[in-house]
Amino acid sequence: MAINVSPVDFEQALEGPITLVDFWADWCGPCKLMAPVLDELEAHYQDRVKFVRYDVEQDNSIPQRYKVMSMPSLVLFRDGVAKEKVTGIYNYQQLSHYLDRKLAE
Repeated sequence: MAINVSPVDFEQALEGPITLVDFWADWCGPCKLMAPVLDELEAHYQDRVKFVRYDVEQDNSIPQRYKVMSMPSLVLFRDGVAKEKVTGIYNYQQLSHYLDRKLAE
């Protein structure tokens, strides 16, 4: 299961080669649609991609830092540095293709 982080442990959670952070909120319907897709991706990519969840209702300073203006938003980190952001609903095939490309870089 994805690691749920708070503002206190957010930076620590980014450690590792590739981390995908899901910025979400409980009231966000599209976020709820994405949750099973992300769970399936996490099961598939196990050791190769770390999956992290950040509830934007906790503190908005972190989403603002990464220009998260709508949800769901996924931010890809490589060695703790934000590289890309994708916003919206994607299916398993789309996101697995995206992650495969990022892992090949």
